[in-house]
Amino acid sequence: MAKLNANYEAVYILKPDLGEEGTAAMVAKFKALVEEKATLTEIDEWGKRHLAYPIQSWIEGHQYIITLNAAPEFPRELDRIFRITDGVMRSIIVCKDE
Repeated sequence: MAKLNANYEAVYILKPDLGEEGTAAMVAKFKALVEEKATLTEIDEWGKRHLAYPIQSWIEGHQYIITLNAAPEFPRELDRIFRITDGVMRSIIVCKDE
């Protein structure tokens, strides 16, 4: 039998050149999207951190983690949105229940 909802963690890294307002707008956009389609548990800001290796010639990035409870279809949609958003350098979504 398929699961109705599961717990997920989404980690994403934003470009450092977005500025304070741009970063806040991007975080608010993702927060609103998650709240619309899933149950948001927590958003944790890790801040601007040095990356282990350069990504798109950037050596730093603003890192965030979102903990959420959602149906299995939503993480695929969230991943698609992360991939097509210009300010996002990297992202990963993991199911915590597995």
